[in-house]
Amino acid sequence: MSPAQRHPTLADVAERAGVSPSTVSRTLRGLTSVSPKIRARVEEAARELDFAVSRHAASLVTGKTGVVGVLVPTLDSWFMGSAMTQLGPLLRAAGLEMNVYVIPDLAERTAFFERLPARRNADALLVFSFDLTDAETARLDDLEMPVIYVSQHVEGRPSVYVDDVAGACKATRHLLNLGHRRIAFAQTVGARGFGFSSQERLLGYRQALTEAGVPLDEELVVTLPPRDERGAREAVGSLLSLREPPTAVFADVDEQAVSITWTLRKAGIEVPERMSVVGFDDQDTARWFDLSTVAQSPSDMGRIAGELALELINDAHADPGRHIVLPTHLIPRGTTAPPFGPHTSKGASRDGTDDAGTRT
Repeated sequence: MSPAQRHPTLADVAERAGVSPSTVSRTLRGLTSVSPKIRARVEEAARELDFAVSRHAASLVTGKTGVVGVLVPTLDSWFMGSAMTQLGPLLRAAGLEMNVYVIPDLAERTAFFERLPARRNADALLVFSFDLTDAETARLDDLEMPVIYVSQHVEGRPSVYVDDVAGACKATRHLLNLGHRRIAFAQTVGARGFGFSSQERLLGYRQALTEAGVPLDEELVVTLPPRDERGAREAVGSLLSLREPPTAVFADVDEQAVSITWTLRKAGIEVPERMSVVGFDDQDTARWFDLSTVAQSPSDMGRIAGELALELINDAHADPGRHIVLPTHLIPRGTTAPPFGPHTSKGASRDGTDDAGTRT
C-alpha cells in the first residue's frame, strides 16, 4: 500500500524530505536544533503528504501533551472574553491547544475536583477568577503540573493579577480629592468567581477613607446582585433613605456603576451634579457611558498568564511561585465632580468661588 492509500507516517515524511525520521520529529516538535533549510524541506514534505502530528504519539516521546487547561467559572463576562482573546492565539502560536473547563455550578465544581480531568491531559492549568477553598487549592497542587492563578494571588503559587486594593484606593481617593466625604461602596454579591476581587476592592475603599481620616460608616456599604435592575434600585433607595445620604458612589464593577447611574438619573438625581459615580474595569460600556473608572487590562492579563505558563512548561528552573502584578489606571470622565451645595469642601461652590463670591 502506497503512502497515498494510507495515513502517512513520520517515516514517509522523512523519505520524501530526504532526512532521518528523528530529524522530522525534531522539526515538527519545533526544536531549534534544525536548520532553516532542513525545516523548510520537512514542512513542505509534511504538507504534500497531508501529514498531521499525533499528539498522543508525541507525548510518548516528549512526556508532554501539547495542551494547556483553563479553568473558569463562566465564559459569559467581559473579563473572560477579553482574556481568552489574547490567550488562545498565544498558545496556538506555540503549537499548543487550549482545553477550557467551565465550572458554572456546585455540582460540576464538585465533580471537577473529585476527578481532576486535567490530570495527565494538560501540561499546565490556568485558573481564572475562581474563588477556591483551601482544600480545592491543595487538590490542584496534586496535579503535579504548573497551576497559574489569574486575576487572583495565591501565596507560593504563580499568579497574574492587578492590585485590587490599590485600584480601589485610587477610585476612592479621586472622590476624596474632589471634596466628597460621604462615599458609598456598592459591592456585587453572587457573581461567579468574582468574590475575591470584590472583597479586595472593599478593603481598598476602607483603607483610603481611613487614611483620609473619614470615619467608616457601614450603612454606606450596600450589596446588590449582578445584572439585576431591581437590585440596583433597592441599593440606590437604601442610600437615598439615609439621614445623611452619600454624595458619591464607588461601585466595584463598571456594570453596577452604569446601572446605579441609570437608576439615579431616572429618579431625577443628576450625575455628577448631585451624585458622583465611579466604577472599576473600564469596559466598553464605561467608555460609551462616559463613566469615571479604574482601568485594568484583562487582555494583557491573559497574554501574560499564557507566557508564564509557557515559561513554566519549558523551563524546569523557572520560578514556581512568581507573582506578576499588572497596573491599574484611574480614568476620570463625566460621572464624577465636586459635591454640590453644602457638601462642597471648604465652602467652595462648583464654580470655584466661596460663599462670598471670592475666587478660591
